[in-house]
Amino acid sequence: MPRPITLFTGQWADLPFEEVCRLASGWGYEGLEIACWGDHFEVDKALADDSYIPAKLETLAAHGLKVWAISNHLVGQAVCDIPDERHQRSCRSASGATAKPRASGGAPPKRSRTPRGPPRNSASTPSSGSPAPRSGTPSRCSRPPPTR
Repeated sequence: MPRPITLFTGQWADLPFEEVCRLASGWGYEGLEIACWGDHFEVDKALADDSYIPAKLETLAAHGLKVWAISNHLVGQAVCDIPDERHQRSCRSASGATAKPRASGGAPPKRSRTPRGPPRNSASTPSSGSPAPRSGTPSRCSRPPPTR
């Protein structure tokens, strides 16, 4: 089965979703990777309104398009980050509150630029050609991952 040719809508978040669908269809795309910003896909509305997702699918179908991916990487950038003023627009709670900047109000802490593993040379690369596994690398996350 060939892979569908899709368009990421984030570059056109200033355009209404209907217009992006019209343009993508006219350009020959088979579907969209829908961004979770602008009016393209609003997660809070999808959770609150059972008719929201069917309406989006109808809009896509009207233009001969499908969806294979939903992009939420703006909010995903903050998963392991210390919230500061840069997160104000992209990180909202269900109540609409935004991430709280650090109390100092200063610049974010400088991150180390040291490599996190052994240098990638012939001595550290197994015979398979893949990089050696990183061991003992500290996590950049401020909290442990959730347990199942």
